Amino acid sequence: MKRFYSILFLFTLICIQHLSAQEPVIFKGKNIVIGNHISILEDPSNSLSLKDIQKSDAFIPSSVPIPNLQLSSSDFWIKFSIKNESDLNKIILALEYPMLSVCEFYSMRDGKVQSMSYDDPFSKRKYKHQNFIFDVDLPKGETASYFIRVKSSEQMVLPLILGPPKEMAEKMLTNDLVWGIFIGLILVMVIYNLFIYLSVKDSSYLYYVAYSLLIGLTQITLGGFTYRFVLFDHPSWNHLGIILFPGLAGITGNLFMMNFLQTKDNTPKLHKAIYVPFLIYSTAIILRILGYDQASYRAIDIAAITTVLLTFTVTISLSRRGYRPAILFLIAFSMFFTGLLLFVLRNLGIVPYNDFSNYTKEFGIALDVVLLAFALADKINTFKREKERSQEETLKALKENERIIREQNVILEQKVNERTLELSETNTELNQTLIDLKEAEGQLVEAEKMASLGQLTAGIAHEINNPINFVTSNVTPLNRDVDILIDFISEMEKIGLSDLPVEEKKRKIEEQKEEFDYDYLKIEIAQLLKGIYEGASRTSEIVKGLRVFSRLDEDDLKKADMNGGLDSTLIIVNNLLSNKIKLEKVYSAIPMIDCYPGKLNQVFLNIISNAIYAINKKFGDNPGGILKISTSSNEKSVFVKIEDNGIGMDEATKKKIFEPFFTTKDVGEGTGLGMSIAFNTIRRHQGEIQVNSTPGLGTEFILELPIVLEITEDI
Repeated sequence: MKRFYSILFLFTLICIQHLSAQEPVIFKGKNIVIGNHISILEDPSNSLSLKDIQKSDAFIPSSVPIPNLQLSSSDFWIKFSIKNESDLNKIILALEYPMLSVCEFYSMRDGKVQSMSYDDPFSKRKYKHQNFIFDVDLPKGETASYFIRVKSSEQMVLPLILGPPKEMAEKMLTNDLVWGIFIGLILVMVIYNLFIYLSVKDSSYLYYVAYSLLIGLTQITLGGFTYRFVLFDHPSWNHLGIILFPGLAGITGNLFMMNFLQTKDNTPKLHKAIYVPFLIYSTAIILRILGYDQASYRAIDIAAITTVLLTFTVTISLSRRGYRPAILFLIAFSMFFTGLLLFVLRNLGIVPYNDFSNYTKEFGIALDVVLLAFALADKINTFKREKERSQEETLKALKENERIIREQNVILEQKVNERTLELSETNTELNQTLIDLKEAEGQLVEAEKMASLGQLTAGIAHEINNPINFVTSNVTPLNRDVDILIDFISEMEKIGLSDLPVEEKKRKIEEQKEEFDYDYLKIEIAQLLKGIYEGASRTSEIVKGLRVFSRLDEDDLKKADMNGGLDSTLIIVNNLLSNKIKLEKVYSAIPMIDCYPGKLNQVFLNIISNAIYAINKKFGDNPGGILKISTSSNEKSVFVKIEDNGIGMDEATKKKIFEPFFTTKDVGEGTGLGMSIAFNTIRRHQGEIQVNSTPGLGTEFILELPIVLEITEDI
């Protein structure tokens, strides 16, 4: 029974093998595509040997002329038989897909195995061609079986063609000729448009040149010509180029579209979406460099699909608006897409495999490159037409302007005479107005001087009033004491002239001293005289300070001490300080400087008065105000710093503080000329005035005055 089942299993196996076997290829002396006469087996383990394959019954018959094995890391074994019914003993088998990494051919004839491998570098190939070409030695009337093992990191399409050597050579020559025309066309377009770019400097041409060059390199790399003519002994570099060139072509193509169609302005949202293919193309290149071959190939596919969808979306959207460059770009890209689509349909067996379908992709790319060049030329021509139209309109406008000018000249001549008379009268009025303005300016300056004089007078009156009051208050008791002293002297005279004895006279004198309180009278008179002297001395110091401040007797350039000038100014404003504002003086030993002392004292007075005003605004009648005055020097200049902790100034006020008539005081409290005069005075002394202020914290004025002054104009 066991033997019966074994025989039954064997019989079933033989039947299955018979049913699954492909009919042999009948060769009659003409080229023939044998894709639908082969069987295919996938080896995911990549470990099956020829002996294992010969025993395997897992081959699947192909039903299409050109098998498409998709993307896989597996080994694929192809099995087929050939029956020679021609008069030829030697036949050529070509596998027209140059991107295989492994291609081994095995001939099974007369029980012998003959093999031919394409793992070696290109220079060691028997046939120096990018496609894989094998010799099939098969006498007339005989049939033989063959195996081919293939492997690739890219998607595998297997166009297997069987034919006589002569016809195959002619076919290869035709193929090379077509490719030569394609490469020549690409080079011509690249060089021609590169020269145009050098002439017009339009960046669109530069993107076009880069795109055309890279799309050309992509096709010749995929067609095997880069490996055949350039990288023949560097398969690893060619392997990288299969992804590198398409990736760069995709990036530059998108850049060209963005620049040519001005997508940033015309379709802002889609413009941002175009950066997505950039990322995917870059990822594909990086993956290939890192050795992730299949992932890089799949990334290129995804990027290409994304680019196609975005390109059609952008160009159709802009074309519907009537944007001419988008229409031309859409036509060119449609040609490219049509050629690519026909090529894919050929690989899927939908479109027949013939001389036309073999080159639809290259033909579509060539049309795309040429039509894009026409689109660029049309863009330049459009610019040229617009420029000519603009020039025509400009010329018309110039002629119209010329006519208007001629007409206006007559009118203008009449109006010029009328306006000349009017201008003459206006000029007279302006001169009078200028005189009035100068008089007004002089009056305003005098008003500021009078305001300063008023402040000066008030300060002097207050300062002199105190010591004078002290003197006058001592005069009355001094008169009384003098009268008493005169009466005492009269009594002494009477006692001295009397005939009384000496002892009696002495007693009388002592009695009079006690009566008139003579000892106290001497002390009181001495104190009253001392008070009068102090009041007179204080008055003298005030007058001296006033003289230093005003320098009425000094109209020439003099050497002056700034410390003394500041002290004299403080005497004038002492009544404003009262007891509420704390005065801090930090004087350094500074050299005397060349200056007009009275003018600088006026500057000090204006700044100190403003500081006191700012302190009073902040503190009112409360204590806490601080006025600090310090001096210092270096080799060339003397520095005077006046600080307060008043209300301070904002930036807007600081910028206007030295402008004439600008004031932050209430109406009637200032003319707005004080700081303007101070600024001009410091500048005329060849000095600098700096203001630092913070609102709410206070203000700092820093005056820098040169020690040696050379002044040619009167200040």
